[in-house]
Amino acid sequence: MFMVCGEALMDVFGAGDRAEGMALDARMGGSPFNVARGLARLGCEVGFLGAVSTDFLGERLMRSLRQEGVDTACVVRLDAPTTLSLVGLDEHGAPSYAFHGTGCADRLLLPRHLGPLPAAVRALHFGSYAMVVEPIGSTLRALAAAERGRRLIAYDPNVRLNVEPGLARWRETVQGMAACADLVKASEEDLGLLYPGRAAEAVAQDWLAAGCTLAVVTRGGAGALAFRRGERLEVPAPATAVVDTVGAGDTFQAALLCALGEAQALNAAALAALPAARLEQALGFAARAAALTCSRRGADMPRAAELR
Repeated sequence: MFMVCGEALMDVFGAGDRAEGMALDARMGGSPFNVARGLARLGCEVGFLGAVSTDFLGERLMRSLRQEGVDTACVVRLDAPTTLSLVGLDEHGAPSYAFHGTGCADRLLLPRHLGPLPAAVRALHFGSYAMVVEPIGSTLRALAAAERGRRLIAYDPNVRLNVEPGLARWRETVQGMAACADLVKASEEDLGLLYPGRAAEAVAQDWLAAGCTLAVVTRGGAGALAFRRGERLEVPAPATAVVDTVGAGDTFQAALLCALGEAQALNAAALAALPAARLEQALGFAARAAALTCSRRGADMPRAAELR
């Protein structure tokens, strides 16, 4: 079983002008929320750990998790608003975000809200702004540190400077998680924000030196790079008619975790010993899944049958 930890929110897209303003199209989102649903759609057993509002938007998020088959026993319901993320798309379909999240439920997770993890959990995934805003950031970082060595720890920074503009805060969190996580996955855009001018391989080698076993850098249409100690792998991205790229990185992470689970590589030793050809296969599976998400609007992750 996988447990995905972090935020759940609503992505709100502009849907055209109207006489008195504009239409809005709200889609469920949040990077960890997407990863959880992506894993479920691929047939994995998965739970979600986070705080979700009791408002009508929170009810919709909870209904989606349950309908997808995501276990919600570790979800805390709080009487605070649901975060809204306004999403604008450029001419290439790349998203920009404006968050309205101060005081919202997804940020308010405290250590006292956490109970014992289900015994079946083999891997924990952490990600996005939930790791840098408080109090949830401290809560989840402490959980990751406590579980290191007991379960696989995966991390995706998914940098959002309009949520937390302080680059020093992001870098501190990323460096701390690189020392705690077994798998760190980041996008080329993340690296450009965090470490401008540094090569992806140099950053990945820093993460490996800090303690992670596998570092992965996604590069959009250029595919993905993966690094283990003394090893570099590269996989291409399938040719895709891009509608938008919302949720592509989350899909990649969900599919990669799913494939690593199928390869029985959900601990640091197994991940380090996984044959290069099998790891390359897992990365290729993740790239194909992400390409399918890019071919449709929003974070609409593929199901297992679509990837066969």
